[in-house]
Amino acid sequence: MRVNRPSLLRTGAIGASFDGTLMNSLHSDQYKTKALSIMGIRGIPARHGGFETFVERLAPYLVAAGWVVTVYCQEDEKSPLRETTWNGIRRIHIGVGPDTALNSIRFDWACITHALREKPPLVLTLGYNTAAFGLRLRAAGIPNVMNMDGIEWSRDKWGRLARVWLYLNDWAGCLGATHLIADHPEIARHLASRVSARKISTIPYGTTEIVHDSAAPLEPYGLTPGRFATLIARPEPENSILEIVQAFSSRKRGIELVVLGNFTPEHVAYHARVVNAASDEVRFLGAIYEPPTVQALRRHSILYLHGHRVGGTNPSLLEAMGAGNPVLAHDNRFNRWVVGEGAEYFDSARTCSDALDRLLDDHATRVRMGKASMERAFNTFGWVDVLHAYTTLLTDVHSWVHGRPSWPRERVPQSYEREAHR
Repeated sequence: MRVNRPSLLRTGAIGASFDGTLMNSLHSDQYKTKALSIMGIRGIPARHGGFETFVERLAPYLVAAGWVVTVYCQEDEKSPLRETTWNGIRRIHIGVGPDTALNSIRFDWACITHALREKPPLVLTLGYNTAAFGLRLRAAGIPNVMNMDGIEWSRDKWGRLARVWLYLNDWAGCLGATHLIADHPEIARHLASRVSARKISTIPYGTTEIVHDSAAPLEPYGLTPGRFATLIARPEPENSILEIVQAFSSRKRGIELVVLGNFTPEHVAYHARVVNAASDEVRFLGAIYEPPTVQALRRHSILYLHGHRVGGTNPSLLEAMGAGNPVLAHDNRFNRWVVGEGAEYFDSARTCSDALDRLLDDHATRVRMGKASMERAFNTFGWVDVLHAYTTLLTDVHSWVHGRPSWPRERVPQSYEREAHR
């Protein structure tokens, strides 16, 4: 299938789009090497969220293109800083203790403190939750490209204090970073209300085709290929989990709904409401991260239900599209841009139930929708285009702030270009 090259992925005017205060950054021999430090994630290899999976792809791609890459990794026990190497990538391990919000903040502070000592030529920060700390990089003259993720402060799950913190960091990221990356046009539009659109590039998350047909990973769960639908999301109100479960459970469906996510109904009231609303055709399998199992669930699902109401380009949605799943999604501007006209949409438990009534009885429509999902995925969100766009942008930022020519760029080996499609 032909994949569009990344012209639509880049909206910033390179050369005029970076923060001019960093134009005269250090010009010593230290900056002749294209080097990048990546922070804002738990670490690689990926075991947690979409950003980790992204870096697991981007970092080797950059190394293949001649970059020296460092990735900061958070450890769940307090321990001295140590270094390791993984697939040619330097990893800095920082132990801050158990995975809590406070320790994540401590980890971000420690990453920046370490970067200030090393003074890397360029930093890529993924997420803005502690963007105020990044002002320390700006003060030290270290260029910082920041992926602004979603409009985090608008999420229902946060209390008043957390929303104020995230809102202030949204502004700090916009004003303090050298250049901003949005993963969705609506995110770029939001950022442009704070800074010049020339300081923003739009590069979405990526996906790849899931071609593994083995159903063996489903056997421990007693699932039959083609006899279940899937819902993979954090169990939070803004992801419409309750509405989807209520809709599916409103009558006998003849198939199962497989729900992935870490539910603790004994501790979280919302989780209890979801579990109590479920019929005996709804299966809660917990949080599953093993790629073969997740891929088998996607590959053999007859429908993917996506309830996210806020955010940018959602990785789980893209992976479902890459598996050729027909998509029934919550009707909002974020999802409509990602999936396009090939999906069906709902805005309540009732409209979700109505859509399930139609789709579960219409094999031909599901086949058509699945083909549309896959075509949209690879024409707009192919990994090789996303990685190429990031490499081009980072090269241009590095060259511009350090006063060095962008061209010629090192060509990524063809073998890695093929690997990025997988």
